[in-house]
Amino acid sequence: MKSFSKLTEGLQGQPMLEILTTVCAMEAEGKKVYRFEVGDSSFDAYPHVVEATKEALDNGHTKYVDSLGIPPLREAICDYTERKLGYRPDLSQVAIMPANSVIDFVMRCVVNPGEEVIFTDPGFASYIAVASYLGIKVVKVPIWEKNEFRLNPDDLLPLITDKTRLIIITSPANPTGGVMTEKEMLRLAEIVREKDIYLLSDEIYAENIYDCKHFSPSVIDQCRERTIILNGFSKAHAMSGWRLGYAIGPVDLIAKMGQMFETVYTCVPPFIQYAGISALSTPEEMVRERINQYKNLRDLMVEKLNEIPGVTCNVPKGAIYAFPNITGTGMSSKEFAKFVLEKAGVAVVPGSCFGDNGEGYVRICYARSEDIIEEACAAMKAALTNR
Repeated sequence: MKSFSKLTEGLQGQPMLEILTTVCAMEAEGKKVYRFEVGDSSFDAYPHVVEATKEALDNGHTKYVDSLGIPPLREAICDYTERKLGYRPDLSQVAIMPANSVIDFVMRCVVNPGEEVIFTDPGFASYIAVASYLGIKVVKVPIWEKNEFRLNPDDLLPLITDKTRLIIITSPANPTGGVMTEKEMLRLAEIVREKDIYLLSDEIYAENIYDCKHFSPSVIDQCRERTIILNGFSKAHAMSGWRLGYAIGPVDLIAKMGQMFETVYTCVPPFIQYAGISALSTPEEMVRERINQYKNLRDLMVEKLNEIPGVTCNVPKGAIYAFPNITGTGMSSKEFAKFVLEKAGVAVVPGSCFGDNGEGYVRICYARSEDIIEEACAAMKAALTNR
């Protein structure tokens, strides 16, 4: 039997999608499952976005386009960035691609096999998966519930070596919902400038913020020197199936990422890009209304989780996840996830899937209906009470 390449030895995929596969099989057997495992929303995309997609198809926007993205969408992203962050990137700083591709291409472009990338533990599983298959050494900086799962930037200093090429930060964070303060973000930007290290700022949940403000470290160098912003449309606009995202970064890096994207994908379908233009034109009051709905769902989820024996949950300030502490049940994260799936029909993700420091927690996506949240939490409470 012929062997596969060395590259494939590090492939591990995403644990959330493995759970999704299991859940889909259960549903195919006729079992009822309350699904909180994937970071997707039960809300539909805005009607004007759907209509823009249809209109783009009707108008024949189905051919090859610039691999970096169509200029009208890139201009819309520059407008959005100026409106939200106070500076305007150049068009040559913007590349359109699925958000997960940004993680992959940034690592491939700035980190060699054997060199180091630093991110938080717990942190998004895709960072771990991409670094693993690329042969990049992962250095994890623990974050803690007692600090609202916020990174203390000075904790990075003893971890930075001459092999450190990239730091990744997510705020609001997946899986914890933690949100870094302006002071913390400015300190982080200062550290990467002093150490001359690239910084990937994952801001996919920047609109999903409830009790505070979003701060981007990019305001220091305006993505012209070492900061790269990752953003997209899946979370704020409920457009997960469109697979539309973007990067803003230094011109030379964006050009390299564009070449790489061109090699692998050619381009994002233009009719999908026109949907992105429509999404960015969504009236602010519509966005705020939906975010308020998410906030109410968050509050309900946290309230109901805290009624379950052995479970405690702090209030996350952003993203679309609760990250309850389940150590009081006496079970590990994987044991708990297995138990509530089998006994209560509730699908959650073990916190250990996001790093060793996620042990003792589970991730629950609360972007669901109130009825689903109440029924699922009642089922978990009954199962844990009667075990």
